[in-house]
Amino acid sequence: MTQDRSADPTEQQSTWRPLRLLLAAMDADIARIYAEAQITGLTPSMVMELLRLHARGPMTIRELADSVQKTHSATSQKVAAMRAAGLVRTTPGADARTRKITLTAKARRIIGQLAAEWRATDAAVAGLEDEIPYPLSRVVTDIEAALRSKSFHDRITDKLADDPDWK
Repeated sequence: MTQDRSADPTEQQSTWRPLRLLLAAMDADIARIYAEAQITGLTPSMVMELLRLHARGPMTIRELADSVQKTHSATSQKVAAMRAAGLVRTTPGADARTRKITLTAKARRIIGQLAAEWRATDAAVAGLEDEIPYPLSRVVTDIEAALRSKSFHDRITDKLADDPDWK
């Protein structure tokens, strides 16, 4: 069967999109919890970094990025958003190229709530896994194992090699 290459590929059945939409909906529910608690300026994607800074103290962007297994660039952007929300501040580091990130008083006031939400979210996900026949954590482990044998990059480039629009 030949695929219509003039069609919008984003309108075709997607394997990946339902998972992305599910995760976005779950994040929206977490954001709703923050709104109900009148915690402003916070997004679910900031919580791990804020909890890590609370647990380990001030860190450079590189140290924070490494600790949460994210890129320096992504962490730098997140720190900028957290700074704009009044949750962190940056101060000069050991040399002119580094900045230390510290929690603000606003972040310290809500850190207990963030830790509670983290635990409640983890428990809710565990409860969901008890309700389904194939837990998401097992799916992740199985996908990671498959990707160790052939990377996602290599899988994509193999498909691109067969696509005349890529050449």
